[in-house]
Amino acid sequence: MLKTFIPQFLMTFFICLFILMMQFLFKHINDLVGKGLTLDLLAELFFYAALTMVPLALPLAILLASLMTFGNLGEHVELTAMKASGISLTRVMKPLMVLIAAVSVGAFFFQNNVLPQTQVKMWQLLFSARQKALSLDIMEGAINSQIPGYNVYVKKKNKETDMLYKIMLYDVSTGLTYPRIVAADSGKLSMTADQKHLVLQLFNGRWYEDVKGGGNAQFGKEMYRRESFHDKEILIPYDATFTKIDDEGLKSQYIGKNYNELTQSIDSLNTRIDSAGSVLAGELQRIPVLGTSSSRVEIHDGKPVTVPVKTLQAKSLIDVDSLFGSLANDERATIASRASMLAASAQQDVNFKSFVPLEDGKVLRRHQIELQKKFTLSLACLIFFFIGAPLGAIIRKGGLGTPIVVSVLLFIVYYMIDNTGYKMARDGHWPVWQGIWLSSVVLLPLGIFLTYKAVNDSAVFNPDTYVNFFRRLFGVHQTRSLTMKEVVIDEMHPEVALQRVALVKEECARFLQDYPARQSFLTYFKRGYDKQRLRQLSATIEDAVDYLSNSREQLVINKAMDYPIVRQLLTYHITNYPRLGLAIAILLPLSIPIYIIGTRHQRNLRNDVATAVKVSDELTALLQSETPN
Repeated sequence: MLKTFIPQFLMTFFICLFILMMQFLFKHINDLVGKGLTLDLLAELFFYAALTMVPLALPLAILLASLMTFGNLGEHVELTAMKASGISLTRVMKPLMVLIAAVSVGAFFFQNNVLPQTQVKMWQLLFSARQKALSLDIMEGAINSQIPGYNVYVKKKNKETDMLYKIMLYDVSTGLTYPRIVAADSGKLSMTADQKHLVLQLFNGRWYEDVKGGGNAQFGKEMYRRESFHDKEILIPYDATFTKIDDEGLKSQYIGKNYNELTQSIDSLNTRIDSAGSVLAGELQRIPVLGTSSSRVEIHDGKPVTVPVKTLQAKSLIDVDSLFGSLANDERATIASRASMLAASAQQDVNFKSFVPLEDGKVLRRHQIELQKKFTLSLACLIFFFIGAPLGAIIRKGGLGTPIVVSVLLFIVYYMIDNTGYKMARDGHWPVWQGIWLSSVVLLPLGIFLTYKAVNDSAVFNPDTYVNFFRRLFGVHQTRSLTMKEVVIDEMHPEVALQRVALVKEECARFLQDYPARQSFLTYFKRGYDKQRLRQLSATIEDAVDYLSNSREQLVINKAMDYPIVRQLLTYHITNYPRLGLAIAILLPLSIPIYIIGTRHQRNLRNDVATAVKVSDELTALLQSETPN
């Protein structure tokens, strides 16, 4: 099993990692293209980016590899041969369980020790690449604005000698009001050795410039400058070097911390938020109400001390509305305007002072999310294995076709649930643990269900199983279908058939005698219909029908088809424990609808049993006509 699983796991892991790297490249391509980054820098960036994609690629690779492994075993009947030789599915999965458990433990240490450092390195390189200037590439026949503060137009460019022809340079570095315009027949652009400046060497050109404030009373307030030159060099500031930003700021963020550092940061943030909240709450309590302050400052031993003001009980209630209504209109307008200004000022003051605790709360949630994610990856690996392995054993399809489709669909569901929980936790709508563990809680029952079904060889994808379940749940009638057999091995004898039909009639009549009418509310929940008796009645009817189906008379077969199918509905008998049934009847809010539906199903059952009695009488008459005197 290990020899089969490990190569497929490695293959699917690197395929998933490659796909995620392509997504990363498409997302950040604008930050990397045209910057002149060397291959070693790009390789370093992609290496760190690949390591940060491991938490997404690892669960998907485990799911796909386990699906392919057990799908191939099922498709080539090897899994059936193992079970036939006494090897259970649990024993087949045992070596892979040990391997996945080891991978899960390794995933935790990777999340805790490796991922923080790789994330810091990746974002350091990515932020540095964003700040780097674009590599200079002068296009002919177009205005080039890659140089900050300069627009360059080149009519023609010689790609072999890098000579530029018919050059127009617009210098707007000092503003658009007084630009400098340079026109030259030809020129050449180069970079200084330190890659901090551009050198533009021009030949046979003219320089035009408006000189601000350079005039006098005789020539006017504005001066105009024109210069002709044979060759001229212009030095333009242009930093093309790649400089890594300092990573200390990134290390102090939540992405660069391990479990211990995150725990310490969370404790510090909680203490700071609680302290700020206490201070803010105290200031709010000290705001005067109706002009009366809740505290006053007294001097004790030369130091100011805040002392609460004793609450005084008014002798009679004051009707504030009548007092306000007794004032003149201008006085009321002044009071209302002042009250509105005071309320707005207090609200702005509270909002301003609560900004820091709110921002600390966001940072706290980010730290808590990162702390919880140290464990979710390990559990996701286990969950996806217990989904993929039994699912592959059930569908029995190997290769890259069906497993890829199923894996992608399951992973999309997982990613959507996980992303939803993450955003809810990040924005503070849900508790952090609830949002981060949401995907695991949703998919864990699916893994348990599929493992249980695969171990017990249950038909998970057989539609008839679910159709019969819903028929039993909602009480849908089933029709019986019989056809005359061309070859009959066990011939039907009328005497035996009469005995079996009589037995059916006897049991049905006894059932109707024991359950003549609708059960009361409490009797229904405490007793219901005897399930064992219903099974026995169904077996008696089916035994008679099977024997009658061997008849040579089409009329007998047609009449045997009229026997109803006795269904084993869940609503016939709620529970085998009377006390539990009584508790359900009293406490459950849906007990009344359940009683109404259940008694209706019981009525239909009694009608079916009565029909069986009638059919038995008719069959008795038919069989007696065939019996010789």
